[in-house]
Amino acid sequence: MYVRKRRRPVSEINVVPYIDVMLVLLIIFMVTAPLISQGVKVDLPKASANPIEQEDNPPMIASVDVKGRYFLNVGNDQESPISKDELGAIVKAQLTKAPDTLIVVKGDGQVAYNEVIQLMVLLQQAGVPSVGLMTDPVE
Repeated sequence: MYVRKRRRPVSEINVVPYIDVMLVLLIIFMVTAPLISQGVKVDLPKASANPIEQEDNPPMIASVDVKGRYFLNVGNDQESPISKDELGAIVKAQLTKAPDTLIVVKGDGQVAYNEVIQLMVLLQQAGVPSVGLMTDPVE
């Protein structure tokens, strides 16, 4: 009579599929990492936020409302919206006249984040080295 030997169960874990998955994830992260790093350079404060002291040269306030319209606190008609080109030209002219002018971004609380970023990019293209973000104090 012929006796069969019983096979012992293999108690090893096959790690090859795990390595394949890990390499695929590594490639995905390597491809997406440069795309995530784009952004607008903003100088953040290194201390708690204090009100800006009024100087001889008042800050220039660039605003964006809920409808995506831009406003600037210079000129005779500050309540009328201005175009992107006008805003960039006025800010650039002000910075050539007084390079130490502080630029502050005032965005409506309901405005889309993208609109504020577009305003900051517009200011960056006009030559603004850094911007401040205007907020209301917490009561």
